Amino acid sequence: MSKYDYEDTPAAPKKQASRFAIWDVLSVLMLLSTFCLVLYFAAVFVYPNAAYNFLQPKPTVNLFATATPTITPIQLEPTWTLTPLPAVTATQTLLPTFTLEPSATPFSLIPATKTPTQTKVPKAAFSASFKGIDSTIIHPEFGCNWQGIGGTVVDANNADMLRMTIRLTGFYSGKTMNELTVSSIAPAYGKSGFEFSLGNVPTASKGEMYLQLLDQSGLPLSDNVYIDTFKDCAQNLTLVRFVKNP
Repeated sequence: MSKYDYEDTPAAPKKQASRFAIWDVLSVLMLLSTFCLVLYFAAVFVYPNAAYNFLQPKPTVNLFATATPTITPIQLEPTWTLTPLPAVTATQTLLPTFTLEPSATPFSLIPATKTPTQTKVPKAAFSASFKGIDSTIIHPEFGCNWQGIGGTVVDANNADMLRMTIRLTGFYSGKTMNELTVSSIAPAYGKSGFEFSLGNVPTASKGEMYLQLLDQSGLPLSDNVYIDTFKDCAQNLTLVRFVKNP
């Protein structure tokens, strides 16, 4: 009989089935966990502000949104009282006016049977002369659509006298004239030039206006110089020259 004994009964297998069962369970649990995590992250991605998201995003600022301004009315302090400013009243300064000298009423205390002795009338300090000329010499821009009176004031040596007062009185084209001017304000006539503008239509008149030279006190330095105006365009400027008597 041989020393090697062979037994026909097979050996019992090792216990490996239980080990495989544990790994299968763990694999299934891992798959389920992975699936649940995928579902959770998908839900968080779709609804990031959901309560189950433990890392909710901070509120974002819309850079393109239009801000709605809030108007806060300004209110006065309760103790503030409106104090109106004092009204300023402009006082108009009237230009000085000159009162015409009353005309003397002639009368005589000498009986009619006696012949009065003639009294010499004092001579005025200035005399004057005038003539009609074409106004385009002074105002070429107006042509015949202008009429006026202008001239100069000179002393006995024919030197210009400045800042002398000239008064125009009377009637022109139905209007009352009472105007003042000063020599030297119209240099187109000369250094002592003066001018009165009457209208824009030449009108003829005969002694209805007169000029008079005045001193700084308003007293007359000349007699009344009665002026004629002309309808002719070649004489629509009356040129006057006051000359101091020697």
